[in-house]
Amino acid sequence: MNKIFEEVVQNIPNYTEFLTVDEMDANSRKLAEEYPDVVDIFEVGRTRENHPLYCLKIGEGSKNALMFGLPHPNEPIGAMLLEYFTQELATNEKLRNELDYTWYIIKAWDADGTKLNEGWFKGPFTLYNYARNFFRPAGHQQVDWTFPIDYKKLKFNDSIPETTAMMKLIDQIEPEFIYSLHNAGFGGAYWYITHETSDVYDDLRKTAIKHGVPLSLGEPEAPFCEAYSPAIYQSLGIRQNYDYLEKYGVEKPEEHINVGTCSADYAMEKYDSFTLLTELPYFYDERIKDLSESAISRKEAVLSNLEFAEESDKFILQVLKETNQYTSKDNPFRLALEAFTDNKEGNAATREMVLTDPVYAKKATVAEEFDNLLVSKFYKMLSYGMLVRLSESELEKLKENPEEDAEKEAVLEAAYQNALAHLKELSDKLEQEINYQAVPIQKLVAIQLECGLILADHLQKKKIAK
Repeated sequence: MNKIFEEVVQNIPNYTEFLTVDEMDANSRKLAEEYPDVVDIFEVGRTRENHPLYCLKIGEGSKNALMFGLPHPNEPIGAMLLEYFTQELATNEKLRNELDYTWYIIKAWDADGTKLNEGWFKGPFTLYNYARNFFRPAGHQQVDWTFPIDYKKLKFNDSIPETTAMMKLIDQIEPEFIYSLHNAGFGGAYWYITHETSDVYDDLRKTAIKHGVPLSLGEPEAPFCEAYSPAIYQSLGIRQNYDYLEKYGVEKPEEHINVGTCSADYAMEKYDSFTLLTELPYFYDERIKDLSESAISRKEAVLSNLEFAEESDKFILQVLKETNQYTSKDNPFRLALEAFTDNKEGNAATREMVLTDPVYAKKATVAEEFDNLLVSKFYKMLSYGMLVRLSESELEKLKENPEEDAEKEAVLEAAYQNALAHLKELSDKLEQEINYQAVPIQKLVAIQLECGLILADHLQKKKIAK
């Protein structure tokens, strides 16, 4: 990495908290006011709650690049990167010239959902506090998963306003490079890319390792992920999900997919844009990188994971049934839980895969065992957190608008206490069984930024070589 990039990475502040949407918006407006010759700010659209979606345009390079934070509202690492990177671009002419892009940057794409996560943004950064204040919308309400798609028998055109705004921006600027700033919750570092680019794989992995974050070498995020190299995967679009369900016996996969495709898929198909995702965890345990052999087979590990997930889903669905008549149909927590716990077809496909594919008969690595038996429980804990917040949000409405309905209040209070008890029980178990560390925000920003600089620079040099 050249000296200009090294200095930029070395100067990242020691962030101790994540910024709220309002704080980021204020900083964006201030940056445009302070550097009007370099920075433009404009609205690309409005959210469903009518919040402005601000885009910063910085520089006048030979190619366009697009970066966006918070495509999932529980993933603010990239937003902190953009806070720092926009300031650097505005003030550092050498950096702008070296990169030679015109940058289009949206800090908080899912602004509405982000506001529902701000309860954990200031810490403490523990498993419980994260889960207790967590929100992630149902797939059909996710800004990065309602791009239109027409594939086999799957047809989706119901894009939400935030997606439509981003789609119009992509169509307008036809970006050469897109940095989609997602991040994981627990585990290690891994990457998604739309085009095989083996020249940079080692540099990406070394970046995470030198900043003290292990590689994620356990199970991939989805069973249909295609690995190009250890911890580096082909970017996921909805086509892979459809083909996976179809391959393992699910009839009419289109009836079980109620989302569209993603920005990476859309931009690659229309403009051959290169998209990078650098997935980083807030928390990690050293076992996530351990490739030594465990005592159980990979099949046993995956089936144990499925068994726990299905038992947990039964509990969640029972609570949803008990509270159904007392919760709003458009309650975001209800919509999310209904979407995330209705996974019978996906579970059946996974079970068929592990029972028929001989690769699962081999011993699981420690990383694969850890992923299946413990990390999976961390992610299920997030659903418990949303189950708590479902009843809690409805009880808060009752306080604001009192009703003479003692039964409604009693049912919601009982559901709240039941969900909270399950959340605390699972949290206590994981606190005992996982030796986790919270990764400093500065390190996470450094890894994401350095990886983005590596890819942006590589694409420019490749273009010049042509």
